[in-house]
Amino acid sequence: MQNCNLKIAIIGAGNMGGAIARGLAKGTLVEPSNISVSDVLQANLDAVLASNASIVASQSNVEIVKKADIILLALKPWLVSVVADEIRDVIDYNKQIIVSIAAGVDLQKMGELFSPRATMFRVIPNTAIDVLQSVSTISSLNASKENEELIVSMFGELGKAFLVPESQLNAFMSLSSCGIAYAFRYIRAAMEGGVEMGIYPGVAKEVVLQTLRGAIELIEANQSHPEVEIDKVTTPGGITIKGLNEMEANGFSNAVIKGLKASLIK
Repeated sequence: MQNCNLKIAIIGAGNMGGAIARGLAKGTLVEPSNISVSDVLQANLDAVLASNASIVASQSNVEIVKKADIILLALKPWLVSVVADEIRDVIDYNKQIIVSIAAGVDLQKMGELFSPRATMFRVIPNTAIDVLQSVSTISSLNASKENEELIVSMFGELGKAFLVPESQLNAFMSLSSCGIAYAFRYIRAAMEGGVEMGIYPGVAKEVVLQTLRGAIELIEANQSHPEVEIDKVTTPGGITIKGLNEMEANGFSNAVIKGLKASLIK
């Protein structure tokens, strides 16, 4: 399978499917004209085409599947079995790869819906995929090393991709897919704190976003642990340590950990 001729069929052009199509069209692994997208809603297809007119849009799942090397199911979990009934008999399980981003539909279930010998992947991205900054966690079944490298490379164009055992996938989902909402909640809380201290909301948002951006760049550049960077700004008797201790007294770290664990699917 030559990457330059790689053909991808994306079933579902909603928020995630549309974002994946747009992101891949901006990358180097797949030619936009080799990306096909299907959806029952013409408005979703129109939105994808507006980003790149070379993408192929169709309302027929079967039509785009027949021509694809990779079949990507960007569906709600309850629709996976419906689509499987429609396309399973036109898939060449010796050549085509099935990728699902439907949370909660495990690889065993995918095998039952399609074929136990199918090469399959589960991928859990997050909504930052729309700006090519997703964390995508990937698990595989019946996949060769070459297959795994291909799918990791594909989602690596949409952010950072991690190949993990399926047993860890739900934990990664809490940390990243749910975690992006927790990050937004911190941004909101910090903005509200800034407003309470007399800063206009728009300015507070810019300051918080740049502070987080700087923290990320710093910890990546230094390859350091967060506590190392915290120690650099917590002088004895200073205001930063007072703020940190007040946050901890109100359960900051414990709340984050409990929130992550509460969102873990067991």
